[in-house]
Amino acid sequence: MIAHCLYITNTAEMGRGVFTSEPIAKGSVIEIAPVVVMSAVERKLLDQTLLHDYIFEWGEDGDQCCMALGWAAVYNHAYESNCDYEMDYDQNVITIKTVRNIEAGEELFINYSGSWDADKEVWFDAL
Repeated sequence: MIAHCLYITNTAEMGRGVFTSEPIAKGSVIEIAPVVVMSAVERKLLDQTLLHDYIFEWGEDGDQCCMALGWAAVYNHAYESNCDYEMDYDQNVITIKTVRNIEAGEELFINYSGSWDADKEVWFDAL
């Protein structure tokens, strides 16, 4: 499920991103993305490819990874994001919802550290 008002377009600095054509209320589920789960061995292989930038850590131990089949992999990162995501390891889905009201035309961000307001440095800022 992807909300009908979402669209992908180029951004000035981050490649592509997910935007909304309509206002979205705080707490709205905007996407439920099924995922393909990969083993720890497969993750090590993927980490050597460009797909490393688009996969999510997966599982209770974080040693697996997954590829989201919706637009979840296209949301850009912000430390104080306007969306949060939740992983359901039983159903193999990632659910994305807003953490504040979103205006039409606004880009939607998730925090790659996990929690929408986490300040843990993400891998590409540590380089």
